[in-house]
Amino acid sequence: MRIVVTGGAGFLGYHIANQLAGRAQIHLLDIDTFHPEDYPAGVSWAHTDVRNPALVEQGLRGADVVVHAAAGLPLWKPQDIREININGARNVLEAAKRLGIPRVVHISSTAVYGVPEKHPLYETDPMIGVGPYGISKIEAEKVCGEYRAQGLIVPILRPKTFVGTGRLGVFQILFDWVYNGKRIPVIGNGRNRYQLLEVSDLVEAIWLAATAPPDKANDTFNVGAKRLETVNECVGALCEFAGNGARVLPTPAGPIKFALSVFEALGISPLYKWVYGTADKDSFVSIEKIENQLGWEPKFSNSEALIKAYRWYLEHHREVENQTGVTHRVPWNQGILKVFKRWL
Repeated sequence: MRIVVTGGAGFLGYHIANQLAGRAQIHLLDIDTFHPEDYPAGVSWAHTDVRNPALVEQGLRGADVVVHAAAGLPLWKPQDIREININGARNVLEAAKRLGIPRVVHISSTAVYGVPEKHPLYETDPMIGVGPYGISKIEAEKVCGEYRAQGLIVPILRPKTFVGTGRLGVFQILFDWVYNGKRIPVIGNGRNRYQLLEVSDLVEAIWLAATAPPDKANDTFNVGAKRLETVNECVGALCEFAGNGARVLPTPAGPIKFALSVFEALGISPLYKWVYGTADKDSFVSIEKIENQLGWEPKFSNSEALIKAYRWYLEHHREVENQTGVTHRVPWNQGILKVFKRWL
């Protein structure tokens, strides 16, 4: 089986290549730079912009399955987010249809649910996008529906925020503060449950969506950890693992979220609305559907996923401490948060 992965140079693409290379032929597409040392023997790649239909069709030739993981991320410009997430999805699906590729696994997000008041969330719950990213993910799912109606098998996976070895981005901020033994502010009292997902569990879900019988796979699935802890328990377990005095610091949700909204508007904080808007609330989805329909079973709890990612950070933090960017594989500029780090 030949699997072509868009967004292949990203965090998820890296893990797909390393985890599935022994089961399938993996070909990666991305506009970003590939680092050959990141991938096992036999993995191939090509530079492709999903906004370019001709390049997409060229990159998908020979595929048996496409995993569409390319995405414009929340810190990017709204126009880029829309063009990559909506137009890019359409280009990939149209190319697959023209080339006779029967299945495209589309990686969506639980951001499509917005900031809901009830939990757990089911795949049939309303989709209410928050910000350009959430809105674009909803529109991209609508495009997937159009191509399902034309005969393509288009499994849609809605993963919770996923972490793992090599994950930086917003998690590097947490890891940096823990590494330095700081008090770790949580928005609110920290007794809410906020579901995460270990990336290797997500890759297994992708494999099942890519290989399950069409009548089982051609559907929409939430993906998240099964064993949940409260935010206090999860971050507390990470601090305990660090063993250097880092500890959880509950904070008043209202004033903190207001301050973060101001900092976001001023462009001096990397935290965007969907992150801080949901941080003090329960945020978890039902995974019963993917368990029952595809036989998927996650291995890692929230805290186990965080600790696994932090272990990698301990080994590599000096390599990345002077880097900044807006993807999940590089640290984000902490901006105004650096000031508060000094106080804590």
